[in-house]
Amino acid sequence: MIHLLALEIVMQQFAIVPEQADLDRLDRQFDFIPCEPTAPSTLSADKISQFNEQGFLTGITIYSAAEIDQIRSYFDALLERTLAEGGDAYSISSAHLRHGRVFDILTERRIVACVRDLFGDDVVGWGSHFFCKLPGDGKTVAWHQDASYWPLTPTRTVTVWLAIDDADCENGCMQFLPASHRHGHLPYRESDTAERNVLNQTVDAVERFGEPSNCVLKAGEISIHSDLLLHGSGANLSERRRCGLTLRYCPTSVRAHLGWNAKGVVVSGSDSSAHWANPKRPTSE
Repeated sequence: MIHLLALEIVMQQFAIVPEQADLDRLDRQFDFIPCEPTAPSTLSADKISQFNEQGFLTGITIYSAAEIDQIRSYFDALLERTLAEGGDAYSISSAHLRHGRVFDILTERRIVACVRDLFGDDVVGWGSHFFCKLPGDGKTVAWHQDASYWPLTPTRTVTVWLAIDDADCENGCMQFLPASHRHGHLPYRESDTAERNVLNQTVDAVERFGEPSNCVLKAGEISIHSDLLLHGSGANLSERRRCGLTLRYCPTSVRAHLGWNAKGVVVSGSDSSAHWANPKRPTSE
């Protein structure tokens, strides 16, 4: 288990994206590996085939209206504290290592059941990051592949995007480029500051992948997408907030470098090699 002082060091490390030079030194496997579950219990066979072909699923209801209202109230208070401490609406990252309530969402059985149907029994949850576009925020998320940012191999992480607020085209919902995950790792450039990109990478010339699919979600619903799927989102120019909690999961067989194994919580099955640190639930809410 992670000692408290070590946890603080881990939190500082994960507040930033790894240096590109460090990522470039790693031998990472960038190939989509189709999901072939043996006994899915939550997702239908058609849904799993859709994920393999399109790279994403949307509109899966997890939390009731009352449950997501409670989560939203919790996030409202967490965001208020973060802003008061000098952070911003995008800076609450690796939150499951510090906040027990976020740990509970990462390990929520209804979410884990969906991921287990894609990967099998042995699953680790290693990421939790609030992406909150405030009203009139004006920032975009350029087209990118999540796998570019992460010191993990092979590329078998899925992102579960939990809608805390309703997300639609007006307030900057995510967009996916269907089947783009089947083209391997794509070249990208550093984003120009004029783009007002939340992230620092942009994949250009995406027209060849066809029309984007809008990921419209009601609060309490999730989407799931592959770490190789091209996705992004437009600016929130509305008077409504758009907050989502991204949760990252992969099979326990995936290897994490640069110390990122310290973030991984075994949420299903086991980690026979004890590669992932499997920290306990934080006591702080």
